[in-house]
Amino acid sequence: MDSSTDENWRRPGPTPEQRRLDVYTGVATTVLALFSLTLARSTGAFVLGPPPSWPEQIFWAVAVTLPLVLRRRHPVAVTLVISIAFIAGQVRSAPEAQISSGALFAAIYTLGAWGRNRRLSRRLRIGVIATMFLWLGISYATSVASIPADAFAGAVGPVPPILAALVNGVLVNGLFFGFAYFFGETAWLAARRQHEVQTRAEELRRSQAEIREHAVVGERVRIARELHDVVAHHVSVMGVQASAARRVLDKDPVKARAALSAIEETARTAVDELRRMLGLLRARDGGPDRADQSGPAGIDQVTAVVERAREAGLRATVGTYGDPVPLPDSVSQAAYRVVQEAVTNTLKHAVGATTLDVRIRYLAQEVEVDVTDDGHAARPANADGLGLVGMRERVATHGGALEVGPRVGGGWRVRARFPLPLPVGRPA
Repeated sequence: MDSSTDENWRRPGPTPEQRRLDVYTGVATTVLALFSLTLARSTGAFVLGPPPSWPEQIFWAVAVTLPLVLRRRHPVAVTLVISIAFIAGQVRSAPEAQISSGALFAAIYTLGAWGRNRRLSRRLRIGVIATMFLWLGISYATSVASIPADAFAGAVGPVPPILAALVNGVLVNGLFFGFAYFFGETAWLAARRQHEVQTRAEELRRSQAEIREHAVVGERVRIARELHDVVAHHVSVMGVQASAARRVLDKDPVKARAALSAIEETARTAVDELRRMLGLLRARDGGPDRADQSGPAGIDQVTAVVERAREAGLRATVGTYGDPVPLPDSVSQAAYRVVQEAVTNTLKHAVGATTLDVRIRYLAQEVEVDVTDDGHAARPANADGLGLVGMRERVATHGGALEVGPRVGGGWRVRARFPLPLPVGRPA
């Protein structure tokens, strides 16, 4: 964060709860100041000289402490009032100094922590501190002449007594005002950092929501593009077969019936694909085509994925169970992508994984791909991760089911089931 940003930022005002706390604090400090004043009068410790009248002593104690009830709402005004009242009270030899000094410290600190205008806040604090040291110098200069000759009769140190007293006073006040300035600046900076963290966290939440939305839309568009070639192929084949059937309809009815059966099969497949993708085809994307240039991959290319896992150092196996049946290109490609993403996740995120098992099962009404490993996740799975979003979209598009999570005995499992299309002639 650069200095220009610091200067331009304005800290939000105090909350209602903080305002109430200031009122309680200011009133309590005033009560303590009056109690301290009572003790000072009772001990007769009037170090500044003969005190003013009793009502005036009360006035200066209240004037220095009570403004703290507004310290966070009006830090500039409170600092000015308390500073003026503090010096004026000392000029008048008001005996209460302990609690009043604490009120001055709180005012300078609050101005540093809550001042809206940083330049004004900085200049005012420096001005108040400089004025306090000027008053301290005047006070020392006027009191040196009245020091009794035997005031330092017990002094034994190497430093002259008066010089030691002056240095000690400057040191104590320097630490007093230095801490007030430093802590106020630190509190303001901490509030600024917290605001920045909250702002970035909110931006991150919005960004993540947008990324999730874009991931879903992008995945749907990509699937629709991949399906385009498949549907176009079916329609083209239907056109060719219809033309052939028309030409041989009168000459060779057997060939015509075979062509019409092929058209029926192709039409059922194409309609099935179109029905599954109807929602996805509504989304359009004007960006560059991200589909694989080499043509859509299918379940028959899972072996290549497993081979790459072996090259990466895993003991990877692939097995096919049941009687393989021809799959629609979109289902074959979706199954392939699920296996590909699961293997990729194993390579990237599974800690300690040594084995990988890929199984393709052809069941009575479903085809199932099952990918397991023996590793454990380096961090909890992100349900909104782009890979999982893509797998869910692909499986849901075909009316299937997806299971992702730890498996019994250790390791991780990704299992997807895709329903098989009904054969020709079988009632839906």
